Parts: sequence; structure tokens; C-alpha cells
Amino acid sequence: MPVLRVHFTAEDFARTRFAGRPAPLQELHAAMTTATTRSGGPLFAPWRGRVLRSLPAASSPLADLVPAGRPPSFLDVLGDTVDDGFEHIRATSPVLVRSELERVYGAAPAPRWIRGLHAGDETAWHTVRRAQQATYETVLAPVWSVVQDLHREEFTRYALTVAEHGVAAALTGLAPGSRVHEGVWEWPGAAPARDVRLDGRGLVVLPTFHHPAGPLVQDVPGHPAVLTYPAGPGLPPTAQDPVVAAEALAAVLGRTRLDALRLLAEPHTTTSLALALHVSNATASSHAAALRSAGMATTTRAGRSVTHRRTALGTLVAGAWAR
Repeated sequence: MPVLRVHFTAEDFARTRFAGRPAPLQELHAAMTTATTRSGGPLFAPWRGRVLRSLPAASSPLADLVPAGRPPSFLDVLGDTVDDGFEHIRATSPVLVRSELERVYGAAPAPRWIRGLHAGDETAWHTVRRAQQATYETVLAPVWSVVQDLHREEFTRYALTVAEHGVAAALTGLAPGSRVHEGVWEWPGAAPARDVRLDGRGLVVLPTFHHPAGPLVQDVPGHPAVLTYPAGPGLPPTAQDPVVAAEALAAVLGRTRLDALRLLAEPHTTTSLALALHVSNATASSHAAALRSAGMATTTRAGRSVTHRRTALGTLVAGAWAR
């Protein structure tokens, strides 16, 4: 069985983080990998058929970039928008662009525009940009708000696990069957087998909601490694079946605790929090303590009075609903 092994130092554990927002081009890469392969089996066939039938002609150059399902590593980028992501791609060193195109094509003949990309031609780069934008608008833009909601839910789950059990437990929770042993995160069944040595660069973990098999690993020397893992309900999201973000967050925190997190946008004593939540002081104190242990609230004492308020992490987790 193939195994992915990610080797951590103590510094790498300290530098491991969860991406705060979904990355459009990384999610697009995952979606197109799924659409053009048999990933997900027959359950994904209806979605795969819809995507492939809907792609505009402007998307076709992306297929040239991924011959035989082997994408060049410079396509794997983070960035809050498509424009941000493309700027990261365009900033790739010409040496890496050429070596990656040579790797994915090998001895096979490349289309003329790919040869232009290999030579650094600006017209070829414009072709990449136009193809990514057209594909994003067709495949991801209609469901992007759903992807953002799902990402917030994953972020909350990860943050709570780190707060309660540590980074190693959070990592193994992302991949059932994996384990962290002597500084190595082992993920069985992750083809192809490989060893990734972080050597102090750290790791960014990022969920994808369009790729059922995982993980996808970006390992560029001199940069933190990025590991994209499959998450979400199992099938790609659709615009016809949106996820209500507040309900998803409530499912993780509990309805009353989510209400407490909302209220703590302003300072509250235990008594005032209990009155606002319509619960006893003991229950309000328990909710505040749970939020505090997860790093989402702080408590200060002045004499007999205690005051609770939300932290920056609590604000990020709660998002728009906690303001």
C-alpha cells in the first residue's frame, strides 16, 4: 500500500497552519483533476458530465497543461482571488516553469502555445490567465459561496481540535487511518508513495470540496509545503443545494454556544451573558469556559465580577454571523 510520509521537526509543528480562506485556483485544480479522471467513481459521473459539457472553448488550454494527468507544480498556488493566484503563478521562476513543462511532457511533442510558455512568451501566459478565468466562472463561481461556508466549518473543526488536543490530533483527524509517529505523519493509501521533508518550512493544510481522493501535495523548495485534503459532504457542492453557514457552525459549536460567541462581540459579565442567552449563570459560565479553552474568548476578573469577550480567533471563526 502506498504511504505518504510528511517529516516534521519541532519547528515545523509550530509552523503548521490551516489556510484561513479557500484558494480559488487550488480548488479549481482539484475540481478539474476530478472532472478529467475517474476520481470518485460512478457517484461523481453526473457531476463530471455536467462540468465537461459546460466548459467553454477558452478553457481548453488547461488540458494542454495537464497531459496524462500530470500537472506542473507551478499551478498549485494559494491566493484569496483568481487574480491573486495567477500573480503567484506568473511569479514562478522561468527555470521552474521550463523544468516542470519538460517533466510533464517528457519526450512527447508539446502544442505550439506550450512551447511559447516554455520560452516565456507573454501571449502564452495570457492564454493561461484567460483559460483559468473562464474555467473558474463556469465551474466554481456558481458555488463559491458554498465552498466558503464549507471552509469555515472545516476551519472551526480544526481550530477546536488543535485547542483541545494539539496539532498532531488535528492532522490525523483530517485523514482517518493516518497517524503521527516519531515526528512523521503517515497517510496510508495516498498514492503515489512519497516522503516530504519539511525541514523547518512548515505546512499549510487546505481542504478541497471537489476532490474525493487525497491528498494533493505541493512541495516547492524554499516555501512551506501545502497539503490539500478531501473534505466536505462527499460530493461536489451545487448551487441548487447551498449550505447555510450559520447552521454548519452551530452543528459544530452548538446553538447556544454559537449565540454566546455572537454576543461576546461586546464584553459581557457572566450574569449579563446568562440573561441574554436565557440560561443559568452556571450554564453561561460553562459556555464561556469552553470558548475560552478553544481560544475564542477571554475572561478577565475585577473583584467579584468577571468579564468575557471574543478573541480575534473567535471573530474569525464566527465570521459575519458573530458581529
